[in-house]
Amino acid sequence: MSAVMSPSSRGLVLQWRGNRFYIDTLLLLTSLALLLFGYVMVASASLHLGDKMADDSFYFPRHQLMHIALGLMVGCFMASVKLETWRNISLQLFFVGLLLLVLVLIPGIGKVVNGSSRWINLLGLRIQVSEIFKLIAVIYVASFIDRHINVVRNSYQGMLRPFLLLGVAALLLLKEPDFGATAVIMSVALGMLFLAGASLWQFASLIAIFIAAGVILIMTAQYRLRRVLSFLDPWDDPLNSDFQLTQALIAFGRGEWTGVGLGSSIQKMFYLPEAHTDFLFSVIGEELGFMGTTSVILLFMVLVWRAFVIGQLAEQSGTRFSAFLAYGIGIWFGLQAFINMGVNMGLLPTKGLTLPLMSYGGGSVMVMCAALAILFRVRSESIAAVTAKPRVKATWAGV
Repeated sequence: MSAVMSPSSRGLVLQWRGNRFYIDTLLLLTSLALLLFGYVMVASASLHLGDKMADDSFYFPRHQLMHIALGLMVGCFMASVKLETWRNISLQLFFVGLLLLVLVLIPGIGKVVNGSSRWINLLGLRIQVSEIFKLIAVIYVASFIDRHINVVRNSYQGMLRPFLLLGVAALLLLKEPDFGATAVIMSVALGMLFLAGASLWQFASLIAIFIAAGVILIMTAQYRLRRVLSFLDPWDDPLNSDFQLTQALIAFGRGEWTGVGLGSSIQKMFYLPEAHTDFLFSVIGEELGFMGTTSVILLFMVLVWRAFVIGQLAEQSGTRFSAFLAYGIGIWFGLQAFINMGVNMGLLPTKGLTLPLMSYGGGSVMVMCAALAILFRVRSESIAAVTAKPRVKATWAGV
């Protein structure tokens, strides 16, 4: 009835009731580093905000600590679920996700914040439905690739079929509106299908279709067009439509190489909107400078690298669903982190996307922890499968 941690050439091994769970030590340390780093920066960016909104300086740090604790609990549960279970219920899970996307649009159920209806209350927590749906979409596409790999590789229909259902989800997301989540989900699905072996011309034609659709969506929505114009010339209207971006750029400029010091940011003092959520990276840039932002980028690079190494290991073990689940999670984390950082630095138009594992938010933290737990499960099951089949050649270096 006890758990024993033992070192192994394949990382730490958790033994429980005769079962072994192989833990990726580097991925575990990287994930914990991002959670801890993010918590410290959320606390730094939100003390003044908590004092103003709730007469409690530690309101946001205390809640974020609760979010992390819940995220770790959710992660432990997800790590205990066999991957075959997710494969078998992937389609049902997808329709549950669609139902949540519909519920969030119903007045009285969905919570409207800043003109967007993206949240619902679950068990006392305000959850952004699009975060849950990102994970569901990765599971669904991985299952589709596993079941229809030959169609994906040999027919244009194999590229289109998963996007029929994803298109329905995209319409619901755009209704909220949440263009950022839509772009992430579609891009991750495209990346997974490309890695599955879809032909280059099919892949290129779908990208062209999505780019054209994106341009139409931008041109037909005034607020999206305004964001793009602000991105192209952030100093054109620095006190109005360009306010977020100009304040973020000022924060990076003040940070220079080593930053102004932890807790010493001026931009977070009601100059930089959403400093503890979407624009946390700007606060890192101001307080910790180039060294701090580079550290965050390197941590995400390690996380994505481990996801792809785990995916490769899963392919070696012959578990295609697990492999593309790992690839999808890696693409998702890397893409969302890149978009968030790009928005903060003025490389991309403003999007309402959090910095994975770091930004304030219960739903985001819990879903990201769940995704990482599945990644740990992929590695453990893959090692167990390879170990059970000595004839399978596996390169353990770096695994």
